[in-house]
Amino acid sequence: MKGIVLAGGLGTRLYPLTKVTNKHLLPIYNKPMILYPLEALVLAGITDILIVTGGEWATDFARLLADFKSYGIRNLYFAYQEKPLGIAHALGLAEAFVNGDKCVVILGDNVIEGNILKAKKRFERMERGALVLLKEVPDPQNYGCPVFDEAGRIVRIIEKPKEPPSPYAVIGIYFYDAEVFSIIKTLKPSERGELEITDVNNAYAGRGLLAYEFLEGWWGDAGASIDAWLWVNNLVAQTSANKLNL
Repeated sequence: MKGIVLAGGLGTRLYPLTKVTNKHLLPIYNKPMILYPLEALVLAGITDILIVTGGEWATDFARLLADFKSYGIRNLYFAYQEKPLGIAHALGLAEAFVNGDKCVVILGDNVIEGNILKAKKRFERMERGALVLLKEVPDPQNYGCPVFDEAGRIVRIIEKPKEPPSPYAVIGIYFYDAEVFSIIKTLKPSERGELEITDVNNAYAGRGLLAYEFLEGWWGDAGASIDAWLWVNNLVAQTSANKLNL
């Protein structure tokens, strides 16, 4: 299974910090943010990794990760997204890297207390389809929120619903088979001009091929706002992250 970390975008929600660097290079407690999703992948045994980035600080990632093998990464690659055209667009740049294998995608500003081992093992047993991680949150209206049928299957995901159909958020960790790249090629830009990852997940849900697991431990979206970034910093300082056992 291949690992993909998406670390592009302009990081405007963290201005003015991101006027001088990519948001994924900002510190989370005692290390740069990008190291947390990389560690999560390595902890799950995924060591062939592609980082998709963009903007004027892309070369800073290479300088930070020049000694990538010291982090347990076997092979590290980079792709460059020329314009911030959405998460699904960034993922589409990884097609040659994935090369027909399964993959797990982590947004570069996602930090977790625990690990993705349970989800990875379940996805390995799946012949085809996709799997998303869910977390119960107090404000599902701010995220992609799953709609379940009577059998407990996800039938669709609604992005930032005014009236959330469930108390769960789809967090930025996704598992896909190689069909994901064919789906991305069929997408049309949303109103904000981006290819949306929710549309990818809904394509799988519409085929009855979207599974899910609940994430154990806390989850933080460190790029959501300055307050969220501070909150994740404090969580990591108090409890640490990427634990094998909770």
